[in-house]
Amino acid sequence: MTDLMVDAPPSGARYPSLAGKRVIVSGGGSGIGEGIVEGFARQGAAVAFVDIQTAPSEALVARLADASIPPRFAPCDITDLGAYAACLDALIAQLGGCDILVNNAGNDDRHAFDAVTPAYWDDRMAVNLRHQFFAARAVVPHMKAAGGGSILNLGSISWHLGLGDLIVYQTAKAAIEGLTRSLARELGRDNIRVNAIVPGNVQTERQQQWYSPEGEAEIVAAQCLNGRIQPADIAAMALFLASDEGRFCTAHNYWVDAGWR
Repeated sequence: MTDLMVDAPPSGARYPSLAGKRVIVSGGGSGIGEGIVEGFARQGAAVAFVDIQTAPSEALVARLADASIPPRFAPCDITDLGAYAACLDALIAQLGGCDILVNNAGNDDRHAFDAVTPAYWDDRMAVNLRHQFFAARAVVPHMKAAGGGSILNLGSISWHLGLGDLIVYQTAKAAIEGLTRSLARELGRDNIRVNAIVPGNVQTERQQQWYSPEGEAEIVAAQCLNGRIQPADIAAMALFLASDEGRFCTAHNYWVDAGWR
């Protein structure tokens, strides 16, 4: 077996159509979201992102200060729909519209079947599913006014694998694929494309809390490819799907899982 860690892919792919595009990313302060924010910022897009984690988000803005259009950060809890709606309105006003929405925010805390209460169920649906629909509804009028747009919803490989201790999370992530298909049909005639990205096990700081070196070796052994998926690999898919090169891609799931299923 080769080393489990692999370098992030080179940022060689350039998409001129993304330059100047107005992008909003939820959960953009760390992990996969951080990779997505950086990917769009390095393409010359105008990126705004929300997160509840202030320190890493501000550190990301500082790190990307040399981008042609430095990203903007707004602290926001996406489970509070009123606050999130106000935050989205403010960001859209600052950006002058929205061309690309990346619904990335989520929480995959482990939970036992017998411990799930109605309140916990509702909270997990709010953090993993509900905000995606309402964020899409908030940006759609602006995308229509601009002649089109792209909405990317982050799903998960977990429910396809049927992993343990994630029943509510996996229910929400399964629903995202249905939401994506429905939105694509609803919005397609307005030239708004809607796709889901389905990551495999991505090597982030958060994921490291659950996996020992032996556990990571098991993940790689279950993949078709050696190495560990990085946030930049997910960002690479997002950039393609949001660009003009992905202009006829809609209503589908795009896997970045190294063949792990």
